[in-house]
Amino acid sequence: MDFALSEEQQMIVDSTRAFVEQELYPHEEEVERTDHIRPELFAQIAQKALDMGFYAANMPEEIGGGGLDAVSLTLFERELGRANFGLQYAVARPSNILRACRGEQIDRYLLPTIRGEKIDCLAMTEPGAGSDIRSMTCRAIRDGDDYVITGTKHFISHADVSDFVILFAASGVEQTARGPKNKITSFLVDMGTPGFQVKPGYKSVSHRGYHNCILEFDQCRVPTSNILGEADKGFDVANEWLGATRLQVAGMCIGRAQRAFELACDWAATRKQFGKTIGKNQGVSFKLADMIVDIEAAELLTLKAAWMLDQGTARDQDFAMAKLFATEMLARVSDEAIQIFGGMGLMADLPLERIWRDARVERIWDGTSEIQRHIISRALLRPLEN
Repeated sequence: MDFALSEEQQMIVDSTRAFVEQELYPHEEEVERTDHIRPELFAQIAQKALDMGFYAANMPEEIGGGGLDAVSLTLFERELGRANFGLQYAVARPSNILRACRGEQIDRYLLPTIRGEKIDCLAMTEPGAGSDIRSMTCRAIRDGDDYVITGTKHFISHADVSDFVILFAASGVEQTARGPKNKITSFLVDMGTPGFQVKPGYKSVSHRGYHNCILEFDQCRVPTSNILGEADKGFDVANEWLGATRLQVAGMCIGRAQRAFELACDWAATRKQFGKTIGKNQGVSFKLADMIVDIEAAELLTLKAAWMLDQGTARDQDFAMAKLFATEMLARVSDEAIQIFGGMGLMADLPLERIWRDARVERIWDGTSEIQRHIISRALLRPLEN
């Protein structure tokens, strides 16, 4: 088994790290202070990412994307993850679900998004339906050649800067072994469609400059041509494309943890108390040892899942294990980094308090830690059940 990076992968790591340090780090203080990314700054970062070939790195090369394999993409995400999330989001990675586009949808939605002409957002979560997607109450009722959509979505990330939404709505009911369940259909809905409003969401402690929104649909008509995938098969579309996004979350968490660790390690090697550097005290040095073990373990688990994805052998539990461990690792590492710095670690002069705040949401979105444990344990026990 070869753990070495290829020459191309090392180039991706080096060039992305340089981009993050030169183009993103200088703007972090402004974004953290204002909770806002100026449109001209967002456009500037996006254009530089396009110029460097970073934009839409997760999309196939034959349709204009970066064409990175899963391992290379995970390394790319790791480096981007070191920066403020709102800033690194400007280096867009369109939702993998858009690869389900067919016919005219390709020219109207997929290709413009890859070229940076449009931005997508994904709408699943509702006030009464988070992890339980099948319980959503936002409904799409067939009416001739249209669906009439009514309902509310919330916690919809970056809808305030998006051009269209990938919407999941209940489109019927089916009988299952566990009783009646909603059928789900996914739609491509343009911002500005009559009956569709985007409203400001909640103020979050995590990811300043990257906002959640509330989407309200009131008798919103969407043509059947805007169904993504097949009618009533939206759950299949989500399952096919969303699993790999958990690798994205895991990779970014590793990059963020590495940045926190590097700051803590430098501080331990230079900060003096009681006549010696604090790193010479086992109370500090052992923390560093545990932190790097955690980071290395998370990276190996995540890169293994990415490698399996490239081999076509990855399973849902592989993605779940990577996300679960990496997100919980980041919480531990960021907390210990602040402990090593003491009071200074909580000051906005350093990125540590931001990393610590940002870490909290990672155990919730893209499937909570409890959902990941459910996926893993279910995979373990199902083969043993009669």
